[in-house]
Amino acid sequence: MSILDRFIAAVTPPETEEARLEARTKATQAAMPGDWLDQILQHHMDIEDAFAQVKAASNAAARTSALKTLGILLTGHAIAEESVIYPALAKDGEKAHAGLGYDEQAMVKVQMALLERLEPMSQDFIDKLEHIEGAVAHHVYAEEGNWFLDLKDSASAEEQAVLTKRYAEEYERYVGADAPA
Repeated sequence: MSILDRFIAAVTPPETEEARLEARTKATQAAMPGDWLDQILQHHMDIEDAFAQVKAASNAAARTSALKTLGILLTGHAIAEESVIYPALAKDGEKAHAGLGYDEQAMVKVQMALLERLEPMSQDFIDKLEHIEGAVAHHVYAEEGNWFLDLKDSASAEEQAVLTKRYAEEYERYVGADAPA
């Protein structure tokens, strides 16, 4: 973790697990089965599971394979949000949230590329993985806590249907057969 990362972590402590659970619960209650928010919540959980699988891998080959799966899920999810959901946020007057979402996901992509260059069974790898996981958890908290709930409340039924269809198409286009069962 860089000095800047440590400073930011010190002055902006992460949310508590209780706060994250509360945000997830509210978002789950707002989602309708199969809608864009429901899909996103499932993808958030798939990504959390993928982080756990990378950490639990007992050898370099298994960890590298699990990391590839995590990368596919993160990238597919990011592409779908960046193509569909963030533009909807911007249209809804939340340009700052949309911009921050793009920035955070770009930084995760950079950090994942750096992670791939580390020895998979090293402590440096685990440290960077946990740093990325923390950044993703914070990002998910912001989305589930209010960004997406506000969009859900303001978008018309027609807009919701378009978001649902387009989000699913974009995710499938990238993740395809690599999607979790």
